[in-house]
Amino acid sequence: MAVFLVIMIGVLVVADQLVKNWSVEVLQPVGSMDFIHFGDFKIIDLTYLENRGAIFGSMAGQRWFLVGFTSLVIIAGIVFMFMTLKRSKLLNIAVGLFIAGGIGNLIDRIRMGYVVDMFEIKLFDFAIFNVADICVTVAFVLLLIYSIFIEPKIEKSRQEAEKDV
Repeated sequence: MAVFLVIMIGVLVVADQLVKNWSVEVLQPVGSMDFIHFGDFKIIDLTYLENRGAIFGSMAGQRWFLVGFTSLVIIAGIVFMFMTLKRSKLLNIAVGLFIAGGIGNLIDRIRMGYVVDMFEIKLFDFAIFNVADICVTVAFVLLLIYSIFIEPKIEKSRQEAEKDV
């Protein structure tokens, strides 16, 4: 499982960086372009944005704090991932997605001082985001599912096994 997670993280970080590089080269000069739509009904546009803060642009101008904090969270995530490697595949994948998203955005912050975002949901007013953000969001949802449905069963099984001893 460890090898799979390392490969998954690597592939997702590379995919994130490739999409961001494409955005800088192709999308930045035009600003925005249609992506997914049905006739005149827009669902998602590609819009170039340089996010100098964290989520929804909060903490703008705090580059080195964000670099340091993100680095610590990634390190903690890696340690946690290897400590809980045999606990649950869903938990491992969630933590791996979280680490991949953190690394993808950390690369941008260190290299350019900002994170490149490009996906803009047009169905409703929402933040513009990138592949790394998608990884972190999916990880969060998977962690919720794990915490609500799987962890209680694991804990119950552990407690029952302790009673039998």
